Amino acid sequence: MSDSASPDDDGDEPAPGLRKIIHVDMDAFYASVEQRDDPSLRGKPVAVGGDGLRGVLTTCSYEARRFGCRSAMPSVTAKRLCPDLIFRRPRFDVYSAISRQVREIFLDYTPLVEPLSLDEAFLDVTDDDRGIGSATRIAELIRQRIRDETGLTASAGVSYNKFLAKLASDQNKPDGICVIRPGEGARFVAGLPVRRFFGIGPRGAEKMAGLGIETGAELAARDIDWLRRHFGSQADYLYRAARGIDLRRVKANRARKSLGTERTFDKDISSGSALREVLERIIALSWERIAKAKAQGRTVTLKLKHADFTQLTRARSLARPVATRDEFSAIGHALLDEVLPLAQPVRLMGLTLSQLEGEEAEPSGPPVGGTAQLPLL
Repeated sequence: MSDSASPDDDGDEPAPGLRKIIHVDMDAFYASVEQRDDPSLRGKPVAVGGDGLRGVLTTCSYEARRFGCRSAMPSVTAKRLCPDLIFRRPRFDVYSAISRQVREIFLDYTPLVEPLSLDEAFLDVTDDDRGIGSATRIAELIRQRIRDETGLTASAGVSYNKFLAKLASDQNKPDGICVIRPGEGARFVAGLPVRRFFGIGPRGAEKMAGLGIETGAELAARDIDWLRRHFGSQADYLYRAARGIDLRRVKANRARKSLGTERTFDKDISSGSALREVLERIIALSWERIAKAKAQGRTVTLKLKHADFTQLTRARSLARPVATRDEFSAIGHALLDEVLPLAQPVRLMGLTLSQLEGEEAEPSGPPVGGTAQLPLL
């Protein structure tokens, strides 16, 4: 039912005792870094990504968002909406260095930090190791230090579980904070459009609208049996989310699911020899990342996206981890050979290694649970 990432779930039992959770989200992170480092860009619409015919926005500044530009939008569409849009190529080495700097700030307040990406993370500050007194004050101190030490702004959500904290961090962006206290979760969720729920993308929201559900309150009015008939394995998550319930832990040192590379071509490719040549470059980039991370995995997956945006994947799993670059390469080429010749041209190719060592299977959402005694924030 979802056309975006599913809500994560670590599968653990609920953490005992009371919890205070902060979700910190950097504001338009990549674009803000570009504006910080080039003062001439400040106050102007900026996009990070490729500006060619096949380019896609990785992110864009708030000035660009006022024109309707957004992440994952084709660059040609963004330029049509905002003719003055300024493009900058991503500098992931810079973004990664700043992300590490911000993470060190987090770790000054709690060891329980769960990064979701370079620009956002959950923090469990229940134990209040520094005796600051409240999660809200900790969030404010973190936001101030990020501003002082990086020259960037971050928004924060503070609540008694991860689901609500993430919703709250988006509530007063940019450079804002929102606190959802115990007893307020269900009421807060009731007034939100369901498209704001993590895991519900545009198509999922469209399906819900067709069933008469556009707000959290309308979702909460449906019983679990009705939700299971219409949404299958997502039903339990939706039932809990509509009531502001989420008993997942903040999980530090979160395991990576896969490593690899994908590339969008400037022009569609249909030739087998050309695709094999591109695959060699993707293999080299992917294995460099795998080796750097010292990762070991058992499944190699080839991903192809056609000119009409339909997607084709092929995967092969071993009983043991893939041992060498040559073995990784051989599997990748064998997977490509399985689908050649192609019925239509390809616009994107990717190759990943997954089922990494230490990875555990995860259910589709947090387990259904009751309420618990919750701390004041």
